[in-house]
Amino acid sequence: MNHLSQQLTPKQIVHELDKYIIGQTEAKRAVAIALRNRWRRQRISGALKQEIMPNNIIMIGPTGVGKTEIARRLANLANAPFIKVEASKFTEVGYVGRDVESMIRELMNNAVNHIRQQLLQEVKDIAHLHAQDKVLDILLPPQKPSDKNTDFEEEVTQQQRYLRSRDKLRTKLLAGELDDREIEIKLDKDPSPPFEIISNLNLEMMDMNFGELFAGIMPGKNKDKSRRMKVPEAIAHLTEVEASRLVDKDKVIEQARRAVEENGIIFIDEIDKIANADKHGGIDVSRSGVQRDLLPIIEGSNVPTKYGSIDTAHILFIAAGAFHSAKPSDLIPELQGRFPIRVELNSLTQADFELILTEPENALTKQYTALFLSESVHLSFTRDAISEIAHYAAVANEKMEDIGARRLHTILNALLEDYMFDMPRTSLKKVIINGSFVKSKLKPLIDSEDLSRFIL
Repeated sequence: MNHLSQQLTPKQIVHELDKYIIGQTEAKRAVAIALRNRWRRQRISGALKQEIMPNNIIMIGPTGVGKTEIARRLANLANAPFIKVEASKFTEVGYVGRDVESMIRELMNNAVNHIRQQLLQEVKDIAHLHAQDKVLDILLPPQKPSDKNTDFEEEVTQQQRYLRSRDKLRTKLLAGELDDREIEIKLDKDPSPPFEIISNLNLEMMDMNFGELFAGIMPGKNKDKSRRMKVPEAIAHLTEVEASRLVDKDKVIEQARRAVEENGIIFIDEIDKIANADKHGGIDVSRSGVQRDLLPIIEGSNVPTKYGSIDTAHILFIAAGAFHSAKPSDLIPELQGRFPIRVELNSLTQADFELILTEPENALTKQYTALFLSESVHLSFTRDAISEIAHYAAVANEKMEDIGARRLHTILNALLEDYMFDMPRTSLKKVIINGSFVKSKLKPLIDSEDLSRFIL
């Protein structure tokens, strides 16, 4: 867990979430406590540390009210490995489709990529110096050892002359005077095998590169390749190569494994879709099967991945669902017991929509203002325009399916579509959206109940 999240108390975590998500205080409190409890657990020593289980959470509420956003922002705050999966995409073992263990493999893959990028960034400066030296070696190849008859003093003089020439060349390189020169770079072959085979083989667990595989089979494909490129491009390429060499693969995997096992967060959306409301068999039998397959992972088990076995006991699981036709109690009892914290998220009101349009750091009005500014057009919304947009969003959600804040995307797009199509236009420098304009655009649609433009 990063240094920032260690310093944050639950109140401060909620304050950070408030910058992006309006309302839903109960859900924010629950995830803030769950995140802080991880830090508390890591400060405990002895056998008791392993006995403290994460507070897995079920969020109950309609779509578009902030369930996914809360989980995603929480993961960003903790700098923790995070993935979002949909429960309805999984199938019971024995059926064709994704098995539930694939979520752990995906989480581990994400963590490995993230840690590797972090470590590459740490060695970038050193790698850049190594890359410059390699380019200098190509521009001015090192002197070969002289024969035995050469006088020692003469050899020292030649070496000093070579070093002076190299220093002059380095000065030119740093000044950009060699940027137009082309040099030939040998492209290193990837030392990793074409594919990796592990026990309990599964296609999702096999890291294959078919290009390399066939390159190994076809004759003449394993010869060293070279490519001509300009000096700046060569330095950029060699910097990546050198950084990869400086980063220890085993260290990356070890840090990623620790991050996943101690700090990993998995957001399982649409968990209500695998609940059996009617308790009958038939086509829904696989839903109970998915629940049973999920159970050992959430309880804590070792899942094989291509990076080794991952212990899932302390991964934080946050599940979410609308639960329109099913209830959390329709989940199998064992799975219910693994989600001890349940929070309900409220449907969004007109007042909520007004805040969502203006308050968050990534508010939609701010996004569209930035988009318009990219075309040198200044976009602004009056106070009454915000109220009208919020009003029509609430009405549309009442008349149709409640899709929460996502309704604002379609409404704003409908309002600004003509302007976005016309830009860039020389005469268009400023756009002010006021309440009367919003009414003129949206009222006819609402009154006639022609809401097709609002359907996502």
